[in-house]
Amino acid sequence: MGKNMDKKKQLNVIYLVVALWGIVMFQSFWGHTASQVELSYSEFERYLEQGWLKDLVVDQQTIRGSFKEPIEGKDHFVTPRVDIDLAEKLSPYKVDYKGVISGGPLATLIGWVAPALVFFLVWFLMFRKFADKQGMGGMMNIGKSKAKVLVEKDTGVNFEDVAGVDEAKEELVEVVSFLKEPKRYSRLGAHIPKGVLLVGPPGTGKTLIARAVAGEAGVPFFSISGSEFIEMFVGVGAARVRDLFEQAKSHAPAIIFIDELDALGRVRGVGPMSGGHDEREQTLNQLLTELDGFNPSEGVIILAATNRPEILDPALLRAGRFDRQVLVDRPDKIGREQILRVHMKKVQADKTVSVEAVASLTTGFTGADLANLVNESALLATRRGAESVSMEDFVNAIERIIAGLEKKNRLINPHEKAIVAHHEMGHALVGMALSPEQPIQKVSIIPRGIGALGYTIQRPSEDRYLMSKKDLQNRIAVLLAGRAAEQLIFGEVTTGAADDLVKATDIARAMVTQYGMSDDIGMLSIDAPKSQFLDPSLADSSLRFGPDMAQRVSAAVSTLLDEAFQLATDVLALNQSILEDTAKQLLAEETLDDQCLATIRETIAVSDQIQQAAFSAYSSEEGY
Repeated sequence: MGKNMDKKKQLNVIYLVVALWGIVMFQSFWGHTASQVELSYSEFERYLEQGWLKDLVVDQQTIRGSFKEPIEGKDHFVTPRVDIDLAEKLSPYKVDYKGVISGGPLATLIGWVAPALVFFLVWFLMFRKFADKQGMGGMMNIGKSKAKVLVEKDTGVNFEDVAGVDEAKEELVEVVSFLKEPKRYSRLGAHIPKGVLLVGPPGTGKTLIARAVAGEAGVPFFSISGSEFIEMFVGVGAARVRDLFEQAKSHAPAIIFIDELDALGRVRGVGPMSGGHDEREQTLNQLLTELDGFNPSEGVIILAATNRPEILDPALLRAGRFDRQVLVDRPDKIGREQILRVHMKKVQADKTVSVEAVASLTTGFTGADLANLVNESALLATRRGAESVSMEDFVNAIERIIAGLEKKNRLINPHEKAIVAHHEMGHALVGMALSPEQPIQKVSIIPRGIGALGYTIQRPSEDRYLMSKKDLQNRIAVLLAGRAAEQLIFGEVTTGAADDLVKATDIARAMVTQYGMSDDIGMLSIDAPKSQFLDPSLADSSLRFGPDMAQRVSAAVSTLLDEAFQLATDVLALNQSILEDTAKQLLAEETLDDQCLATIRETIAVSDQIQQAAFSAYSSEEGY
């Protein structure tokens, strides 16, 4: 970075010197031209006879000199030379005559070409600025690769900076070993995979791992995004692919990293508007050709990253191209602890901060989420003028990320505030009764985010990868518990449960159409999600049933929701006095933390046997 700055300073000094020299030369030429008059030869002879000339400089074509006294504000003159014999013949006739300087063919050519060159130069500079703004590069570089070339010291990342993805690192250690000792693998005839595809949700550290591989191996790192190959001109993407591989081969051993491969490698020929000769397909075809054409023993490894592997062209994933696919998934609790320790080295954390506790509260967070969490915690501590980041800052940062920014200035009338308090305590009490393995961390009626008038944070104490039918039913019941509390206490429901209904319906629909947990539909998968890594709510789905089956699916989903709502109502009815008392406490304090909720848990535990008996009878009656 320092060398680049020095080069920029040197270039700026050179430009400044050239500009100053140009200004001085222009002023000298302009000043000399402004004080000089062009005389005809006859005028020159007349001034010479009258003794007005001071000095002369004679060359082959002109006579230059100065006047003894300025004439019409001019103190210098110039006149083209005329043949002396001809001048002697013309002088007696008192006619004005003068010579003309002939520049020859070269001067004529320059007179025609120079204006065209000036016009072209101005146009070129304007087009270059436009191209830079559009990301097209210069005219001569339009087919060149935009890959950023980094060497070991520039990446600044190694495997010590990557945490929480041990399995992915182990897969890539072999790549580093090959780049350092290629002969070791070729000794027995083996060769390293040509391409390694990093697959995982956004924010899990795929790009970071690729940079760490380059940092560990100490080789040039060519980094480029898949979208940078595609331009407005047809054929540019294919040219850039060729240029990228040529650069990598010339710097071998090297690593080529293509981020967001799905922008370039989308499956071909899908959709009514897709053609066989568009820019994206030409670029993809060239990439496939380059993957087949280079020898892995040359020491060039291709890494690519995507969070949408399901839309990649099958030709990219076949053996001999991207041979190895490495999953970079969301970290588990141990992985989150490792990631938090890496990022907490950069902040002044208090000794009371428990990394294990923070990791327990951040189930489902990616590496990028955890980095953002540490930064938000440090900002909150700075805002309150603390000397270090406390555990409270981390908890507040988690709430801010999950629920949004607090809006304490939003005024809510007392009746609506009471409804919100009972709504949130309904979530909390049913969650305590039905899902004790997922403790309630906090309940608040302080508005947050865009439309949340209150929130209840329930975080699992451990990572879970399988959910039983009963677990999903309980989760739906917890979501509908706020609406059940409104119905039980106030005898009516409000719009406050809109988001709860959406989430509950999604779970119930997945139980019916994906998990085969409906007695009516049976073990039939009729709604398969398209994406494994993107947000399920954003993923497209392929509905593979007709109107009759759609009616049966809707009926099954409604049944699950009605049963869960009744279950939540039964639990709250058994604890109605606790619901009303805790709602009053929440109205008074606005927020109940883990310590207050622990006391409420003990209160509910008194009637635990009654709740379990009611739940068992309810389950057996409904056939669960």
